[in-house]
Amino acid sequence: MIDIQKLKKNLSETIDNLSRRGFELDKDYWLKTEEKRKKLQIETEQLQETQNNLAREIGKLQKNKKDFSKVKKEASKSSADLKIKKIELDKVQGELYDFLLSIPNLIDARVPDGNSEADNTVVEEIGKKPKFNFEIKDHQELGLLSDGMDFEAASKISKSRFVVFKDSLALLNRALINFMLDIHTKKHSYKEIYVPLIVNSESLTGTGQLPKFKEDQFKIDDSEQDLYLIPTAEVPVTNYHRNEILELEDLPLSYVCHTPCFRSEAGSYGLDTKGIIRQHQFEKVELVSFVEPDKSDEQLEILTSHAENILKQLNLPFRKVILCSKDIGFSSSLTYDLEVWLPSQDKFREISSCSNFKDFQSRRMKIRIKKDKKNIFCHTLNGSGLAIGRTMAAILENYQNEDGTVSIPEVLRPYMNNLEIL
Repeated sequence: MIDIQKLKKNLSETIDNLSRRGFELDKDYWLKTEEKRKKLQIETEQLQETQNNLAREIGKLQKNKKDFSKVKKEASKSSADLKIKKIELDKVQGELYDFLLSIPNLIDARVPDGNSEADNTVVEEIGKKPKFNFEIKDHQELGLLSDGMDFEAASKISKSRFVVFKDSLALLNRALINFMLDIHTKKHSYKEIYVPLIVNSESLTGTGQLPKFKEDQFKIDDSEQDLYLIPTAEVPVTNYHRNEILELEDLPLSYVCHTPCFRSEAGSYGLDTKGIIRQHQFEKVELVSFVEPDKSDEQLEILTSHAENILKQLNLPFRKVILCSKDIGFSSSLTYDLEVWLPSQDKFREISSCSNFKDFQSRRMKIRIKKDKKNIFCHTLNGSGLAIGRTMAAILENYQNEDGTVSIPEVLRPYMNNLEIL
């Protein structure tokens, strides 16, 4: 969440920043509720002071063996008033906390203004788009042709927007996971971690998925437990250090984690329903970093370059863009999207989002750093390194041959029993 001091001391600047996102802060509610909180805070403190004074007076009267019944009666009434006032104060503070949870992160000054993904700024385009002298197929056609994708079986087992990978494509899926984990651990020095795939609501609130994006989550139907399937490894990995004070000398802490991800895709019906671009379950290799506040900008460039390196090694054409003010995510202050080229769509499609959340998540999760004898909030970052299904789709389409076979990128061949052709 944003620092409440920004609302108290820099309200106009905060409103202006949020308006760039298209978010309208309820200024009247904030001023009214904050004024109510301050009044209750003062009244509570005054009653507490009165209670303390009466307790001391009773103590003196008892010591001097004098009648303290009148003072005791007064103290009893003061105690009851204090209890009521504390309840009122807790209620208002809870309302303010919920209000803060509804406010998105402040965006970095480098974020361009824009209304949609069409207004994102292209930083650079890397690699050459393949040229084909035959009629190309999309990744679903290629998957079905090789008998490596089975959507009907997946629908029978579960429902639509799931897939069964078989034989060579199941092998390719596993190869991509192992390849990415090896690169990130051996070359980029990330610490590999494996986490629960089911998390509580506190974890989702910590990273910003709740309360705003509740409809996008798969909630477990159990009235006695408040649990969800993870939408991304970002949630459990970032929450790994929730309520902790990190040692400065241990930073940056950088983790890589492979997990399946589960999303309900609420409101996305009709979008990318063909193939494996937008599924309810998909695999991802995620990168997460915890850094000092003054080093998060540099760390975002490093983390993004590590995601880019996977695409470069696979020799897939892609571009890097900065998300504009109305396309950036709720929790992010600055985001780079990496978009891979899909020949069948004649366009670039997102395959990784690399974001600097600054102290937005750590403030929710109370992840701090001890620095100069003070506890300060650290900065968190994360990015896909990469989304497995979309990487598979890009390989199938960019490496396809006229006969419907697909050449395997050289770096993946050791992971695929040295096969050269799918």
